[in-house]
Amino acid sequence: MKHLFSAWPEVTARLREARHILVLSDYDGTLTPIVERPELAVLPEETRELLGRLAGNRRVTLGIISGRALDDLRQRVGFSNIIYGGNHGLEIEGPGVNFFHPLAEEIRPLLRLIYELLARVFRGTPAVLVEHKGLTLSVHYRLVEDEKEAEKVRGIFESILAGARSLGKIKITSGKKVLEVRPPVNWHKGKAVQLIMKKYSKGGNRSGALAFYLGDDLTDEDAFQFVEKGGGIPVFVGEENDSSAAGYFLDSPGEVSAFLKSLLEELEKQGPA
Repeated sequence: MKHLFSAWPEVTARLREARHILVLSDYDGTLTPIVERPELAVLPEETRELLGRLAGNRRVTLGIISGRALDDLRQRVGFSNIIYGGNHGLEIEGPGVNFFHPLAEEIRPLLRLIYELLARVFRGTPAVLVEHKGLTLSVHYRLVEDEKEAEKVRGIFESILAGARSLGKIKITSGKKVLEVRPPVNWHKGKAVQLIMKKYSKGGNRSGALAFYLGDDLTDEDAFQFVEKGGGIPVFVGEENDSSAAGYFLDSPGEVSAFLKSLLEELEKQGPA
């Protein structure tokens, strides 16, 4: 795994060869720092300004794919000319694309029941937040500092959902102190990235398109794999992690902002395609 800036001469050479650039990114922990509660994850103004300039560049297609609900993601970022992938890509909207996974709709009534049950169980635990996101739901426990208490939260969650999972009614995933309930469909950020790359890259690297994907969590690993397979540049955000499928890394959301600035400067220096 290489630090992206240490490989910058290699990256700029590939940018010069590319006819089109596809920049895809996670939101929490990538464009914004990880925070104690999801509603506190505000996009830094410098990052917002850089994203806006990238979205306006004719050589660039910009997309943000997140575990957040699509409407929440769109409201937080605020641009109309980019791609939004909500609920890990179960719903995708952008210029020329409108995708909604057909089987995900079927789980809505069950998700509502699960949400009501989890919300009732954890009502007396202020450090645990149960979030309903329409097509998925999340249990956030970042504020639970004691590991024994965190293990207790995970145990309660697992025991409540064991039956539904064993029957194949739901799928459970986890991330950085978050537990997620999803529809039992073979869909993830990697599939979402594949759909977007087919739509906007028109064949991937062989057609002259270069894709970046930036993410910080286990849910981004599938996306890293698809971008790598398509000849793109997958970038893990965090400390160097050799277990990740990404070949490059940036230390923090602050370095992601620096990358966006460097990318813009390079594209402006190269001029129109």
